Amino acid sequence: MSASTFRTRARPRRRPRRGRGHRPGAVPAPAAAPGVGAGTDPARWPDIVALPRASRLRTAVAERVVRRALARLPLRVRLAGREDIGLGGPLMDVRDPDAFFRRIGASGLIGFGESYMAREWDAPDPVGVLTVLAGQVATLIPEPLQRLRGLWARRRPEAQTGTREGARTNISHHYDLSNELFALFLDETLSYSSALFRGFPAEPALLPAAQHRKIDRLLDLAAVGPGTRLLEIGTGWGELAIRAAARGAHVVSVTLSREQRDLALRRIAAAGHADRVDVRLCDYREIDGTYDAIVSVEMIEAVGAEFWPAYFRTLDRLLAPGGRIALQAITMPDDRMRAGRDTFTWIHKYIFPGGQLPSTEAIDRVTAAHTGLRVERSDGFGTHYAETLRLWRERFTAGAEQVDALGFDATFRRMWTFYLAYSEAGFRSGYLDVRQLLLTRQEQETA
Repeated sequence: MSASTFRTRARPRRRPRRGRGHRPGAVPAPAAAPGVGAGTDPARWPDIVALPRASRLRTAVAERVVRRALARLPLRVRLAGREDIGLGGPLMDVRDPDAFFRRIGASGLIGFGESYMAREWDAPDPVGVLTVLAGQVATLIPEPLQRLRGLWARRRPEAQTGTREGARTNISHHYDLSNELFALFLDETLSYSSALFRGFPAEPALLPAAQHRKIDRLLDLAAVGPGTRLLEIGTGWGELAIRAAARGAHVVSVTLSREQRDLALRRIAAAGHADRVDVRLCDYREIDGTYDAIVSVEMIEAVGAEFWPAYFRTLDRLLAPGGRIALQAITMPDDRMRAGRDTFTWIHKYIFPGGQLPSTEAIDRVTAAHTGLRVERSDGFGTHYAETLRLWRERFTAGAEQVDALGFDATFRRMWTFYLAYSEAGFRSGYLDVRQLLLTRQEQETA
């Protein structure tokens, strides 16, 4: 999908009902969002340009709940034309409180993100604001309302499930945006996953070495060396395959992204390893053969929880006796994973359709129930991801003119700024972690 044809996936909008006007508490018709720029394309951004339908009651309840939550946080929340609330801290500037609360009343945290995209709220330090919110995510909503989550939270669309067709569509939505776009904010290795630094704060010039350090650690975990038959699930732009081939391994790498595969093949050939690396455009469920080592970097997040058993059974099937699997995975707390497992989120709608972050406990449960694989080692380094994301965000922000030149508009840039800041805040707060896992087969349990 090219930059010029990018479209946001959004649910169909119902026609407004004809009538003599609205009764008190009735659902008002969509109105134009006042904070959105005049040039914003309504075909690309229908749910940004127009305010959502939301009853007065639902909006009032949302305002009361959000106000109470914000009032006890270390934030300074400035409600334009009203009062400031919060205990003091990073500034959250709500420029249009009516639209802000209406969006949250209509669609919860999806509305919170869309309100940022519509410029109804802003922050000099968005990561600071979002880090405070992420650190309190489990208690922001009162427990009685959390128990009613199923009544107000949207469920994920069936089309986003991780079937073979759904997985291809989900991956294309994100990774086939434009290789040039990713090159604007990634380093020269084109590694789109957490780096591993020697110390903090991280500096841009050190990012390529930190990415190689991360890759080499995974290859070491999987004992990749001369003659190793290595399977990589999720090619990215080919950097791991290049480094594995340089060790003398024979690599089969699979991806669902045509854009990534095309560039990865060129990069692998330029590095002189075309004879050692086979990059295939296929689903992980279509792989055959056996491999001494399997490596996958931040791909399990795209599988979908309902397909985790199939994913790990595939790894078990493909691993040769005595082989090793090294995974890098973004993880979240098990209780929060369970609570939000079926919820449709802002990330699903705009960034990663069909994704689901696992917990370490979920990985243990699935592998124990469906395979002979067991986690032998698990190392976390979430603070390194926060620094990685900071460097990406700063470079993305600095490259605004280049992003525009690729055909992406200002709303897209604001969406991606929010995505990168939102992700960074998750790691800075400790709500998210990233881990490198070593899995081996417990042969005695499958005998």
